[in-house]
Amino acid sequence: MTKGKQQQISIELDEKVGSGEYANFVVITHSPAEFVFDFTRLLPGMPKAKVNARTIMAPPHAKAFLNALKDNLSRYEKQYGEITVPEKEALAPFGVKPPEGSLPN
Repeated sequence: MTKGKQQQISIELDEKVGSGEYANFVVITHSPAEFVFDFTRLLPGMPKAKVNARTIMAPPHAKAFLNALKDNLSRYEKQYGEITVPEKEALAPFGVKPPEGSLPN
């Protein structure tokens, strides 16, 4: 068996994108062709949550993302301890009711 050459990918991160956007809530929807991730920031006393980033992925890329996230979460918890997930009621201080059928992601 011969191993193929691995392609090296150069990724550029400009200053604006590099500073990031904070999100504490994501709504995930899908169609047969894509998954859509709408990232928002919920703040107490704010009547609306504006989508500050939308990422669209093909299903195979979404699954690869899920696997990479699972791997990173596992490594994080080994180093820092288990992450606890708040119940839906934890959104009450924000005055927010999640969209029907969605999870507080």
